[in-house]
Amino acid sequence: MDRLYSPWRLSYVTTSEPVAGCIFCNAASAAATDPLVVARGQAAFVILNLYPYNSGHLMVVPVRHVASLAELSGDERAELMDLTARAEVALTEVYRPQGLNIGVNLGKAAGAGIADHLHVHVVPRWTGDTNFMSVVGNVRVLPEELGDTKRRLQPIFERLQRAGS
Repeated sequence: MDRLYSPWRLSYVTTSEPVAGCIFCNAASAAATDPLVVARGQAAFVILNLYPYNSGHLMVVPVRHVASLAELSGDERAELMDLTARAEVALTEVYRPQGLNIGVNLGKAAGAGIADHLHVHVVPRWTGDTNFMSVVGNVRVLPEELGDTKRRLQPIFERLQRAGS
């Protein structure tokens, strides 16, 4: 029998109480201490998805707690898109994906897991990344731990920030 290890899920499955408040607001206010935050701007930040679809699955999140793009100011929208473009560059450099899914789910009916705080998903994709494990076993196999993902991506975001791109 093959075994799949996902050690980061232990705290989730053994915690009986949900996290208080909005997870994105908590991450935004945690300053540099949140282990999932990869990059920060003034009005938005980039965070790893705790339950990623693929290795490198990022979310770009406005600092302000809003549910839709229309609620953002022009400056907030600009920074959200700037960080999304940087996520594209960083993921392409580190993972060399064959494609990227970039999207926003507005509302529960559209698939938003956290409907009241807008976030943009940036997911690297490869031909065949949805294999028999996902289809038959309803299991996603991820070859990299989240801490390693952050260590690989963070320097690229820092370089892009310094370069102003």
